[in-house]
Amino acid sequence: MRIMPILLSLLLFIACQPKQPVRQPIPVAEDTTFLTGTFYIVRHAEECPGPDSVLTAAGNARAGALYRLLKDSGLNKIYTTPYKRAVATADSLRIQLHLDTCFYQADTSGESFIYQVTRHEDWGKRILVVGHAHTIIPLLRSLKVSPARDSIRDMEYDKLFIVRKTKAETTLKEISF
Repeated sequence: MRIMPILLSLLLFIACQPKQPVRQPIPVAEDTTFLTGTFYIVRHAEECPGPDSVLTAAGNARAGALYRLLKDSGLNKIYTTPYKRAVATADSLRIQLHLDTCFYQADTSGESFIYQVTRHEDWGKRILVVGHAHTIIPLLRSLKVSPARDSIRDMEYDKLFIVRKTKAETTLKEISF
């Protein structure tokens, strides 16, 4: 007899539960800034021999030339690999312009850079990217541009690639400095 009231209460409780609304998928609005911005992409300056080496005197001079070239460009942030030569190439801009720096891994796909920019919500900004001879072209391709070349030569330190991306158009410019 005691079970009947408990069973009746349980059935009444279950019957009175509000139905869970069926969740409708929310359409994802197109992100207006993803893969947009202005990217100044450069190889690190001349380095001393060794796996994680510092810049040579010529490398320091080139880093100074990069500073003079970009100091008035309105940079918002710097992305560099964690190697000493890459960090030192951007140091003048970082220090003089008080710019935030983020690290990405040097890879031959550009995926680490894309991931970090997305993670830090830096799309749509003006970004200096310091990379390496074997990562520059893949990084350009990850930004959906087609460079006119397939590689950066071992002794080539003087090229700056400027990628301007909007939803409507993409431009790529290569200059020597």
